[in-house]
Amino acid sequence: MNFRKGALGASLILLGAMALASPLPAADVTTIPVPNHGAAVQAAVGRDGTIHLLYDLGDIPYYVRSRGAAVRFGEPIPVVDAASRKPGLEFQGWEMAIGRDGAVYVAMSTNNWKAKLPGVPEGLLFTMLAPGAKAFTPVRSLNGRPSEGFSLAADGRGRVTATWLANKLYANFSNDDGATFTANAELNPVYDPCNCCTTRATYAGNGALAVMYREKTNDDRDIYVVVRKADGSLTRNRISATPWHINACPMTYYDITPTDSGYLAAWPTKGEIYFAALDREGKVLPPGEIKTPGHSGMRTGIVALASDGKNLIAWNNKGELNWQLYDRQGQPCGPAAHAATTGKGAAGVVDRGGHFLLFL
Repeated sequence: MNFRKGALGASLILLGAMALASPLPAADVTTIPVPNHGAAVQAAVGRDGTIHLLYDLGDIPYYVRSRGAAVRFGEPIPVVDAASRKPGLEFQGWEMAIGRDGAVYVAMSTNNWKAKLPGVPEGLLFTMLAPGAKAFTPVRSLNGRPSEGFSLAADGRGRVTATWLANKLYANFSNDDGATFTANAELNPVYDPCNCCTTRATYAGNGALAVMYREKTNDDRDIYVVVRKADGSLTRNRISATPWHINACPMTYYDITPTDSGYLAAWPTKGEIYFAALDREGKVLPPGEIKTPGHSGMRTGIVALASDGKNLIAWNNKGELNWQLYDRQGQPCGPAAHAATTGKGAAGVVDRGGHFLLFL
């Protein structure tokens, strides 16, 4: 997601970045520093257990990965090719997805709405790191039009989907590992998304695609999840229960992740953070919407993670990453914890051993 950058070092040292895990107060949660004090954008775990991390630093995003039991990141790889970079042009990471054989897909935006530089593609900027490749492909626009709210999802079997906002909720689909995508198309013309918020997409184990977004019909800023099945049919459910009627876009971010029984989703309403477990159709499961102790700001990151019956909700607020662990009944496991972080994002994963990892 597109997070405003925090204070960054004046120079980038591209040495083999090695990040060692260090435990902090909340049980079962380990925090890991982002290489070179970068601002975390997104983390993911591949099918082989590799941990992938996307972060912003300077005027472009970088990518690192860690293989093996200990989290030790290798040398950062620039996500933006040299030919796409220009003086005064800043790229910011929005989303990362991991596909078949560890292919890495990244969505970005730039500040060219302000810089007005010639020859810069607009909209959802897309690049990928093919399996075995040492550099990302040249940056290109996936949708070719002004837009925001970018998300990417990959199922590990060749399907890659991009979702985004341009007054409506759009999607582009690929069935060939991101080599080609379908033309821009609305998921459903009836949907009326909150244009300055975002989208969040993920594939479930059964092959269904879930897309999370905020509605603005009648100025009711409710959170919905759309589940797109393999046959293309759509099911939409409102998942937020607390009403939020406001004649303005709140500019919020949220998260959804697949679980064994469906999905886990987290979102803000009126500046307070909630979460809920969902079934495979995207319907809220008992005990329903759960309020956390968290608060969010405009376009600050939220992460929802699930492991072995426990749920971890993490959020960025005022320069700190905060988190609260919950049991399978939705009860908190001890007090919330926090630590200083860089930027406005939030990123975390569940490793192959079922442990929660958060990146600062």
